[in-house]
Amino acid sequence: MGRFLVILLLGSTVLAGAGVWYFQVHAFYDELPAQDTVQLTPVGALAAQEFDIRGFRGIDSDSSPIRYRACFDIDVDAAALTPYANATPMFAPDWFDCFDAAELTLALESGQAQAVMGVSNIYYGVDRVVALMDGRGYSWQQINPCGTAHFDGDPVPAGCPPPPER
Repeated sequence: MGRFLVILLLGSTVLAGAGVWYFQVHAFYDELPAQDTVQLTPVGALAAQEFDIRGFRGIDSDSSPIRYRACFDIDVDAAALTPYANATPMFAPDWFDCFDAAELTLALESGQAQAVMGVSNIYYGVDRVVALMDGRGYSWQQINPCGTAHFDGDPVPAGCPPPPER
């Protein structure tokens, strides 16, 4: 009887672990349809503008505003776009192999890639960031300082738009 209970307990543990892994890595992501343009913010512009791209691959999830990842080919001069300070590429699931956050982080730190503003406050407190490197674009969404304060329940810094009602 004890052996049966141990096997049942271990089997349940393995199934629960596999379920958690599946839901974290696969279940909540949707592959996005092909796109011909992305939005980027030129220097001095008040809003993002559309730029032509090729070879778009992207994933997103309704479960979180920061699960968006995309890769694409683009011909644009990063100097004409609004720089993005403190860009921190967000890790993507292993199966989304065009996006390597560790490689992007090293490229940004070494200057091989430039981070630019895609869309500011695409959701309140969340920016869409694009890293440009060798004719390729890599995009993700990250929480900005307004979002950090708001989500922590602190007053938002000066210059932030008013937070939405909870």
